[in-house]
Amino acid sequence: MCGVCGEIRLDGTAPDTAAVDAMTRAMTPRGPDASGLFVKNHVALGHRRLKIIDLSERGGQPMIDAELGLALVFNGCVYNHEELRDELESMGYRFFSHADSEVILKAYHAWGSDCVDHLIGMFAFAIADTDSGTVTLARDRLGIKPLYLAETPGRLRFASSVQALLAGGDVDTSIDRVALHHYFSFHAVVPAPHTMYNGIRKLPPATVRTITRDGRSTERRYWSPSFEPHPDRLDWDAQRWQHEIIGSLRTSVRRRMVADVPVGVLLSGGVDSSLVVALLAEQGQHDLATFSIGFDSAAGESGDEYAYSDLIAETFATDHHKIHIGTERLLPAVPDTVAAMAEPMVSHDCVAFYLLSQEVSRSIKVVQSGQGADEILGGYSWYPPLAGVPRSQTTAAYRDVFFDRSHADITGILNDDYLPGDQDYDPSWEFALAHQSAPGAATSVDAALRLDTTVMLVDDPVKRVDTMTMAWGLEARVPFLDHEFVELAASCPAEFKLAHGGKGVLKEGARSMLPSAVIDRTKGYFPVPGIRHLKGGVLDLVTDTLGAQSARDRALYRPEALDRLFADPNGIRTTLDGNELWQVAVLEMWLQSMESISAGAGSGRTAGSR
Repeated sequence: MCGVCGEIRLDGTAPDTAAVDAMTRAMTPRGPDASGLFVKNHVALGHRRLKIIDLSERGGQPMIDAELGLALVFNGCVYNHEELRDELESMGYRFFSHADSEVILKAYHAWGSDCVDHLIGMFAFAIADTDSGTVTLARDRLGIKPLYLAETPGRLRFASSVQALLAGGDVDTSIDRVALHHYFSFHAVVPAPHTMYNGIRKLPPATVRTITRDGRSTERRYWSPSFEPHPDRLDWDAQRWQHEIIGSLRTSVRRRMVADVPVGVLLSGGVDSSLVVALLAEQGQHDLATFSIGFDSAAGESGDEYAYSDLIAETFATDHHKIHIGTERLLPAVPDTVAAMAEPMVSHDCVAFYLLSQEVSRSIKVVQSGQGADEILGGYSWYPPLAGVPRSQTTAAYRDVFFDRSHADITGILNDDYLPGDQDYDPSWEFALAHQSAPGAATSVDAALRLDTTVMLVDDPVKRVDTMTMAWGLEARVPFLDHEFVELAASCPAEFKLAHGGKGVLKEGARSMLPSAVIDRTKGYFPVPGIRHLKGGVLDLVTDTLGAQSARDRALYRPEALDRLFADPNGIRTTLDGNELWQVAVLEMWLQSMESISAGAGSGRTAGSR
């Protein structure tokens, strides 16, 4: 797990090594253990390293294979690297390290850009062919690892974070109005390739992009799960599905123990993370380090789920760490959490992940997390209402239960200069409709799960976990996002997933391993009451943010809309019970934070230029 960046010049000039160095330094938290820079001809590569596999200097990056004429920067982990190494050695390749990064280099030489089909894991990488000048960028199937791009005539830069690209300077930071619409409509999710800035795009998940020396660029998607019945599984009953789902997850959890350092678990006390602990215990893991976080209560809402995480820790005799964050620590963490976001994210549990990661990173470098199970296996409340909805009406029904706001509501919040087009243009509706109308999803539930698995999951919970953990140099692995597990779950009949209040196939399969109290509990979330219910210092922070001079100059919001929100700071909620004032404030807080980076780099435009 690391930070990668680079610059590709396509205009005959040399790469700006000072800019690449600045981008590299901006990613120090992602890779606190080492750094490196490689420059040859029209390409410069930068890398920050978090040592997880092959802790020696031989595993350092940028990794250069002079014999093959290749240079690599890589972020992530290839869980099947040992099996691939054996296969490549049988083909005649010789290795100088034990790092999974070198396996990618050899795999690329052997199979070209099709090497991604052989990799099991999470990854974002750039490989430069030093002879031909071709550069290949790739991102893993579920987009677990990020890769942001800033492209101008004659130049392409890439990095693991928006902050790194801003630190390099010369970025168009005018607001992408389509992204802004998605943020306020599509539950704060901004689908690739958009970001909040016109000058920064993101490589979509499961995508390989190839840039040749003369500037030609091609992009291809190499993986897409099918959400339709699989012909070999048509006779599987509920019990068979439960057995196969648990078996696949068992394999996924085992894969994610590959490391040369200890691996722990973020234990919330929910079914998902509890099952990860149970499967690791089943596989012989003793004294497994587990970590739970809790906050002070607020507005009558509990700030912890210790009762459940304590039960799992006791059941499986883990080395459990219970971390409690008092109100006095919550407020100072909010600006730092927002500043760490690669893109603005409104979920109140961002602060929880940020503070949890800070504490966990003091004692361990790698953890497994239960993120992704709800999107993969139908665990959220908006899926059951879609059961039985005709496919022709999928998106209308999905919008009613998932979208934060209607298009009309957005036009009432944003000033005209920030609307994406004429009054009738609704890009969020158009995006969801195109995605859910495409073939490859058997029912309305399947169409919703496909969109949430391949888009929402990538640009909300997965991005949240990567951003918050990597802010403290902590590698988070997500077994529910193993692509083979996702392929299996995608073909599971919707009724098995929706059973028992959601994730039925997983819950029933886990009954022999987990206490019933954990399986049958009401679904919970990372509780941060101090963010869900704005008052005191947090409300003051929101007020100061939206009243700052830069916010007034930017003028994103209609004054009457802000007046309405401040008149009832906790009563105006989104479809999924999010705080509307918080969503408005987080975006402005994030833009102000990014502005400071741009100003420090001397970039051409401010974050509010239009």
